[in-house]
Parts: sequence; C-alpha cells; structure tokens
Amino acid sequence: MAKPQKRYVCQACGSVSHRWAGQCGDCAEWNTLVEEAGAVVTPFQAKHNLHTGGRTVQLVGLDAEIALPERMATGIAELDRALGGGFVEGSATLIGGDPGIGKSTLLLQAAAKFALAGRSVAYVSGEEAADQVRLRARRLGLGSAPVQLAAATSVRDILTTLSIGAPPALLVIDSIQTMHSDLIEGAPGTVSQVRASAQELIRFAKERGTALVLVGHVTKDGSIAGPRVLEHMVDTVLSFEGERSHQYRILRSIKNRFGGTDEIGVFSMQSEGLAEVANPSALFLTQRDEGVSGTTVFPALEGTRPVLVEIQALVVRLASGATPRRAVVGWDSGRLAMILAVLEARCGLSFATAEVYLNIAGGYRVQDPAADMAVAAALVSALSERPVPVDAVAFGEVALSGELRPVAHGALRLKEAGKLGFERAMVPIALAKDESALRLTGFRTLGQFVDHMLGRG
Repeated sequence: MAKPQKRYVCQACGSVSHRWAGQCGDCAEWNTLVEEAGAVVTPFQAKHNLHTGGRTVQLVGLDAEIALPERMATGIAELDRALGGGFVEGSATLIGGDPGIGKSTLLLQAAAKFALAGRSVAYVSGEEAADQVRLRARRLGLGSAPVQLAAATSVRDILTTLSIGAPPALLVIDSIQTMHSDLIEGAPGTVSQVRASAQELIRFAKERGTALVLVGHVTKDGSIAGPRVLEHMVDTVLSFEGERSHQYRILRSIKNRFGGTDEIGVFSMQSEGLAEVANPSALFLTQRDEGVSGTTVFPALEGTRPVLVEIQALVVRLASGATPRRAVVGWDSGRLAMILAVLEARCGLSFATAEVYLNIAGGYRVQDPAADMAVAAALVSALSERPVPVDAVAFGEVALSGELRPVAHGALRLKEAGKLGFERAMVPIALAKDESALRLTGFRTLGQFVDHMLGRG
C-alpha cells in the first residue's frame, strides 16, 4: 500500500521541503515550515505516461477571427484608468494595500456603481459581518444600491450559492486570506489554503464569465502576503498606496494582462469615501507668491499622466568634527548620494560638512530619473539661499560625468506645467529645441546649470 509523503511548506515563500528545518533555505525566514499532507503516490502514478489518454486541445493562429472581451466600466474613472478601461469578463484582479488604506471602501463604491448601472454584483466579506458592510455603505450614501451581500469564508458554500441561477457580472472577495477550502487541510491564510481557494474562485470566474476581484493582505514590507504564485494566477495586480496621515491615495497597476502597467488612479480620502482627483498636481504643490530657497517644482510622469510635485531640500552647516546626516523622504537615498557627489566633483560645491534633508511634498514617492535636475536645483538653492523662480520647473537626468541627459515625454511634462501657470523651464540642451509655450533654458552640463543658478557668468 502506498504511503502518503510528508512535506513541509514555507508559509512565507511557499517553497516545499521533505524535511523540517528551523530556517527556510529559500527565503531565510525562521520557523515558517509547516507540515502539510502530501498526495499519495502509487507506483502506477509514478510510471504513468501522460502522452496519451487526454483530450486534444484546439490550436488557433494569431490571426484567427475571435471576438475580444469587452470592457465593463465601473463608473469610477480613476479605477478604470488603472485597470486599462474597466473590468474584463472572466478576469481575476488582485488588489493589495496597507490596513485601513481604503481597499474595501473603494471596492464597495465600485460595486455599488456597478450595480446601479444594471449589472449583478455579489460582495462576499470574510472579515466583516454583513451588517458592518451595510453600515459602511449607508455612511457612503450607497445604502440603496442593489448589491448582493454575504459574509462567508467557505469557498464551497460561496460557489454553491453562486452556481444557482445566473452568475454575477462582478464578484468581490474580501479577503482571499480569510477563505477556506475543505479539499485540503490547513488553516485559512496558509500558503496551501490561499492557493487552493484562489484557484477554485478563478476557475469559477473563467467558466462563468464573472469579473473576480480578490482583496489581498500585505506584509510589513508592503508586498502581498501569501504565495508569490497568487500574483501569477490572476490577470491584474493593483497596489493601493498612500500614507494614512495624508489624504491622497494612489492606485497603481503592477500587472495587467489586458492593458498597460504604466497608469495610476489618484483618489482623495473624504468623509463620504474616496473621491476622484482629476488634477493630482494640486495635491502636491504649495500655493505661494514668493520664492523660497530649497524648493523646486518637478513635472513627474506616471504612465501618460504628468503630476507636478514639489521637491524640498534643507542644508544645515555643522561645526567641524560632527558627522553630517543625510535624510530622504519620498526619493532614493542612493540617488541623492550620487547627486551630491556630482555636485562636489563636477561643480565645486561642498556638502561634506553639512547635513542634507530632502523631502517630496505631500508624501508622494518619486522614482523617475528625470528628477535628478530638480533635486540638484533644490540642493543648490538651499546651499546658496537663492530661491528658484516660482514660475519655473526643472527636469532632466544627471550623469556621473556631469552631463545633463534628456528624458522621455518632455513635451507632455511641459504642457502640464503650462496648464498650471508656469512660464519657464530649465531642461537639458536637447529638450530646449522642442516647441513649447514655456520659455525653455537648456544646459549641457550640471556645472552650467549651477553657474546659471548662482549667477557665475
């Protein structure tokens, strides 16, 4: 008689081992290996040839005439933008974010608008009672929306209920870590349970043409909890980002099989729920009439959407012998060290005896290399106490040689700056030839740019 094989599955990364160990050999986490019942392997199964006995699969060419799936708009423009136009029938979407960031609020608003548009919606909560969800909907002014609500954690019960009658057009599961499948052993939230529950729900969505949305918990470092294979199983992965102390929220697309991953949706947390932000630049710019040293406006780009943010720098001179500090919020600290090194080596400025603080206003996070020139402008302004003109923006990439390199979508950045009342821009020399309503000043090297700011010829 065949014996069941013992296996130990890491709850952090999902790796499988046949022996227990205190530390996982793949992710180096401690005390994460948990024993799970393995499949019974018989000699027949081990030697069976899979080349025969199955059904043939239909193969089609790339030019085959097949109707492409249609988009289903949610009624929330920012959510549709991040999704690439709306939900797709039979698709699976995974949305993750920090606790209290607004995932359930956003999905409840989307489900309500979806239902008010005449489509059937099922909202299954595994973390809250049905009365709690109804209270939130009433607080958001959505109490009259025809959303079918349930509080359940058993995947078998959920699929049995949904299989009766017509399937819903949209199914929201909040959250996948609370779901439990009785086909395998294990507590809800373990790697095997999350994988099995998601697989059954995705299979139902593909077969019945239902748009499935799964809410996922995140770990302390911000990544989605559970096995990494969960992100491979779904069609779209969205990340809901933002600081709870700030009012703005950003919905960022990390993976999208039906669209691009370069779009974001911007929301503002209000008392009546999440409100769309049509002009995100207004959240990250300080309204002032006079220039302040150490601040520069940078036109960042998120997908096809330009967002103007304010970069703030502070340089404090220290007494001799003290160790200077470098503090960065919203930008890469390694990139700041590189800009400081180029300013010292190529421009003759000294930051060795000064503390440097850099902040992106509004809690925004910038990853665009085009911010190099704006950061350098803020640092030089803070060091020399010379404010950057309030009607000017700056962007461009800085090389280690001190050369200023052009960046993509310069015309789009300049157009957005012109809409918000800016009149001039400091850019690399290659971008100064572009046609724009702004007065463009081009520089070949960072040294020329610093000389211009300090008035050194």
